[in-house]
Amino acid sequence: VLFSWFFFLGMEKLVACLYQRPNALCRLICFPWAGGGTSQLAQWGKLFSSSIEVSSVRLPGRESRLKEPFAKDMTTVVNEITSVLLKELQEKPFAFFGHSFGSYISFAVALHLKEKYGLEPIHLFVSGAHAPHSEAFLPIKSIPIYDAEDEDILTYIQILGGTPSELLQNEDIKKHLILTFREDLRVLQTFSFEKAERNIPFSCDITCFDGSEDKPHDLEAWHDLTSGDISFYKLPGGHFYLLEPSNEIFLTKHITRCIENAGL
Repeated sequence: VLFSWFFFLGMEKLVACLYQRPNALCRLICFPWAGGGTSQLAQWGKLFSSSIEVSSVRLPGRESRLKEPFAKDMTTVVNEITSVLLKELQEKPFAFFGHSFGSYISFAVALHLKEKYGLEPIHLFVSGAHAPHSEAFLPIKSIPIYDAEDEDILTYIQILGGTPSELLQNEDIKKHLILTFREDLRVLQTFSFEKAERNIPFSCDITCFDGSEDKPHDLEAWHDLTSGDISFYKLPGGHFYLLEPSNEIFLTKHITRCIENAGL
């Protein structure tokens, strides 16, 4: 009993699942963007049918984990997510959705699950992200986050969009957002994935989404990472195209179709 109580506490801390569906055929685990929390993606639960249960991952340093120190590197993030979710992921099929920074985390978690436990998502949905072994990913690793002024980071956040401007009017919220974004970027810079010559890590299907007005991402290189099918969709909007209600409907319908066609 004690173990299951600790397990439950770990789940509550790490995962927001607003619409619990114990009888769902599949779990969709969502991974938010840099500086982000669970509020938007956890709400997706209400847009899906009863066959899919949606949860959103919450990293330390935000929301109910505000008092916890930020994760220092990608390995720490991956290990925590895996240890908390492993039992759930062994019980029934699961799919991952990640946006931007969240795409890289979802990939790293999926890779770890595959290499260590032989587990694989039935579908990987990535959004607004380069393939992690692509040349195009390298500039992200050289952003000088240690030296960057708060103002520079704030400008970058504003260029990306997705943060309501009224939040940025509040000094405390603005400060915390800049800090969270900085720390998430630091985690991203500790992540490296070298694709071995003949090794194709996944066999699941991968779908790549992107905003039509966003700076282009190297999506083609995702081809190298799975022996499954791969498809690409550009939706109207910038980096945060996915917050547009019409795009949200497209995404949730498309994800549902992919999961239901996986023949669970």
